[in-house]
Amino acid sequence: MHRRRFHQWLGLAGAAGLLTGPALPVRAQSRPLLKAGDQKGGLHALLEAAGELKGLSYDIQWTEFPAAAPLAEALNAQAVDLGPIGDAPLIFSLAAGSRVKAFAVNRSDAYGTAVLVAPNSPLKDARDLKGRSVATNRGSIGHFVTLKALASVGLKSEDVQWRFLPPAEAKLALSTGAVDAWATWEPYTALAETGGHARVLVSGRGLWSGLSFLAATDTALRDKRAVLQDFAQRAARAQRWASQHPAEFGDTLARIIGIPADAARLQFERRQTRWQTIDAAVVAEQQRTADFYFEAGLIRQRLDTKSTFDTGFALSS
Repeated sequence: MHRRRFHQWLGLAGAAGLLTGPALPVRAQSRPLLKAGDQKGGLHALLEAAGELKGLSYDIQWTEFPAAAPLAEALNAQAVDLGPIGDAPLIFSLAAGSRVKAFAVNRSDAYGTAVLVAPNSPLKDARDLKGRSVATNRGSIGHFVTLKALASVGLKSEDVQWRFLPPAEAKLALSTGAVDAWATWEPYTALAETGGHARVLVSGRGLWSGLSFLAATDTALRDKRAVLQDFAQRAARAQRWASQHPAEFGDTLARIIGIPADAARLQFERRQTRWQTIDAAVVAEQQRTADFYFEAGLIRQRLDTKSTFDTGFALSS
């Protein structure tokens, strides 16, 4: 997405109410302001459900994005200070010149990042994708998992017909038969499964690391470190609370993001998300993902992932 298109999207998002943070009162302007990007069913819902948005010493202005690609564009344009983003789309963004770094990491079960097909589809495994059309976001974790699935059975990117679409359009394309498959992630996978609209053809287990990051702009990392540290700690505490109260969190999540409770509980319980330290193993896994993207021709130059991390943040266990 070009910068001009991004700003046009941002303007439309504000008019449509996607900029979810309320206008800040005049008296609060002296407090630090954290501009937080988010994705559906992400950090905002988690923090609210766990009560971690109470007692803040700073204000948060939330902006929700439908996928990682526009969130990455927002980071690059410094329209937001930070946001949650998967390992593959972060690499795609960094390779395009974004001035951001990952400063916190979590790992989830990769099952829900999957290639979906219609319930009555004749496709049975990744081999059947040859010559078929697949909808996904370019550079997304869905795109990545599809490429890995193809490689695992000796196929290449050019063996499928790509339709690069955002989740809502991709879902519609699958349901109408305009595409044969849809590569997506949670909560979209759980929504499609519980609603009877799709089934999993290939799951991300064994194909994707399950790593996702909190990424922030270089400016925010320089000027708002204490705020970012506090935010990351709250996210980690909220995740631990949610893991200890799965039923309560699932119901709250469903209410906050407006999806059925069974879908909310399914996507949360099987993800088993846990925060961890950015260590050498994480950097090495990210390097392997970057190398795969380069070999697949999605980025033009090899990316040294060591320089894309800020390891100066600690998360309490």
